Amino acid sequence: MSDNPFYRLAPFIKEFIYRNRWETLREAQVDACRVLLESPDHLLIASGTASGKTEAAFFPALTDLYENPSSSVGILYIAPLKALINDQFARLNDLLVEGGIPVWHWHGDVPQAEKTKLMKNPSGVLQITPESLEGLLMNRPNAIPALFGDLRFVIIDEVHAFMGADRGIQVLSLLARISRMAGCSPRRIGLSATLSDYDTATRWLAAGTREQVRVSAPQGGRKLRLSVEHFSFPDARDEKQSEQLELARKAYYDYIYDHTRLKKALVFTNSRTDAETAILEMRRIAARRQEPDVFHVHHGSISAMLREEAEAALREGPGAAVAAATLTLELGIDLGELERVMQLGAPYSCSSFVQRLGRSGRRGDAAAEMMFVTPEEEDEEAQLPARMPWTLLRAIAVIELYVREKWVEPLTVRKLPMGLLYHQTMSILKSMGEAEPEELREAVLSLPSFRDFSEDDYEAFMAYQMGMGQIEQMDEGSLLIGLAGEKIVNNFRFLAVFKDDEEHVVYNGTEEIGSITTVPPPGYCFTLAGKLWKVEEVDNRHKAVYVKSSRGKVDTLWLGAGGDVHTRIMTKIRDILGDTALYPYLAPRAAARLERARRLARESGLLLRSVLPAGGDSLFILPWAGSRTFRTLERLLKHKLTRPLALRSVVPMEPYYMVVAGKADADWLEASILESGSAGVDPLELLAPGEAPYLGKYDEWIPQDLLRKAFAVDGLDVPGFHEMVERWRMD
Repeated sequence: MSDNPFYRLAPFIKEFIYRNRWETLREAQVDACRVLLESPDHLLIASGTASGKTEAAFFPALTDLYENPSSSVGILYIAPLKALINDQFARLNDLLVEGGIPVWHWHGDVPQAEKTKLMKNPSGVLQITPESLEGLLMNRPNAIPALFGDLRFVIIDEVHAFMGADRGIQVLSLLARISRMAGCSPRRIGLSATLSDYDTATRWLAAGTREQVRVSAPQGGRKLRLSVEHFSFPDARDEKQSEQLELARKAYYDYIYDHTRLKKALVFTNSRTDAETAILEMRRIAARRQEPDVFHVHHGSISAMLREEAEAALREGPGAAVAAATLTLELGIDLGELERVMQLGAPYSCSSFVQRLGRSGRRGDAAAEMMFVTPEEEDEEAQLPARMPWTLLRAIAVIELYVREKWVEPLTVRKLPMGLLYHQTMSILKSMGEAEPEELREAVLSLPSFRDFSEDDYEAFMAYQMGMGQIEQMDEGSLLIGLAGEKIVNNFRFLAVFKDDEEHVVYNGTEEIGSITTVPPPGYCFTLAGKLWKVEEVDNRHKAVYVKSSRGKVDTLWLGAGGDVHTRIMTKIRDILGDTALYPYLAPRAAARLERARRLARESGLLLRSVLPAGGDSLFILPWAGSRTFRTLERLLKHKLTRPLALRSVVPMEPYYMVVAGKADADWLEASILESGSAGVDPLELLAPGEAPYLGKYDEWIPQDLLRKAFAVDGLDVPGFHEMVERWRMD
């Protein structure tokens, strides 16, 4: 018997490999077979998109189930998106037919009949979202031992999408609860294409278990094809330039149209607004040129049917198809052989860039391709920092950091997730029915993400819940969910730990188009799914809006999304401005705009110091720091330095610069910030009296003192502020 892992695999898997004419297993697949078939360890597979990570996880896990069938669900696959589950379900179903291993999927769109079949015969592979898994543990606790008693493996796909987010805390809590309720100890397999911080990732993946995590991180040599084009828009507020603005907008959308119209293309945007507007404009161009409408919109507020139509058109539809999308298509859904991936604007992170880049070049030796189109509103008479092409600079910084240095943002794990403490306490109590106080405290504080909470803080938290009627204590001392808590826990929205605004569903006749959070009155128009609609009727009782097709121009209802930027990206932008390097992927317009920005930076002294005169009693501050550090500095100015320096206003343009007005000159203000950094900053002093900012969905149910403590730790970045001050000293 050869030591080649291929020969260890189940016969139906080897047949699958033969049928697909694979000449060899990929490096990640070889690593996974050796770790999962020859050791008790967990596994983190960190390799590029289209590198066979899914098969690497499933091949050895399915082999284990084939050779020794499980008496319950044997493999639990957790994914962040229903669309990703549907995509993997179709792939796995074909693979497992011959192996006799059933594969089930469970989320809000799965028929109840299918879920009932699983409950009657728990077996094989279960694919599920964290929210649906929460519902299972909370509402069907008695079924958990039979469902997961012989659970062998937990596969967490797109693991980076969970780590550092509330959903990641939820996932770790759910896995610990499954082990406790079902008496199982499954091995964990994490999959990601964008990780670079393996230490944090392995600690996260192993949390609450004794096994170590092995890492498989093959270094692929994928070919890249990148380009960056730049468009300047006149100031929209200047009525004298309205004609020039219209011409600039026309050139911008014509460019996008001309570079996608005959292709299967995915256009990424940073907001639903931009996705809607781009497709609306491209449909107008197609109508004007009498060319076919091959355009789609894909984001979280588009109906499932229309999203699936967009995915199918890109994956297998005949001819061209163009879809504008937000992060809903950023994760690992296989869209086939896309011919172009375009980014409008710039990603806020290298992680997002890597994910979006990975949507192309997924077949054979095809190059991964991304075309950046960076629009910028520019006013040559504006104040100095406002004349910088920040979007173009961010695009270059993200490209350079990843392509040249292979850098991706390190993971940040919340230390005091107060809202999640409420969520898991209520979910566990709902699952238990009733509990003694000590029993509930042990069940909650033993979860991996809450072990740093003090018992005093938990007692204060519990007293607050009982005072609010969220939890009720019976005469004999046991705890139940109170009347106020029942209203929250019994609502389906409780299952999700991310914020989901109350939405109205939009119907054109009987067809569901999507949903909106801001509802116009009857007779008014709005954009959804890349088309214009006129409101005919609003049914507030049933949360429905009935519309008909419309024409003309309206402002979109979607608010901009934005995103946090890491300090490394901001310092890279500064390096780019101070450098003379040429970037071969810049189109002539983009290269010329970068050169103008560099010349302005040199002539103005923008890079020589971080506090600059702005005329009159105003000053510019350029921290060259990430979003959390920027917000920490902003709070220091507002809550600690406003009175000593007689400041009358602090206007943030996050994360690039601030405009400060008052009596202080540049030297005085800079010296005061440096002195604060030397003296040390108490983060609680950066909150106004009585201020308790929310960081998550359930923070409204947390006592104010605990919220302030959590914000001081997780909402601000005092260590980052001190690092910023040290950089200022060295300049």
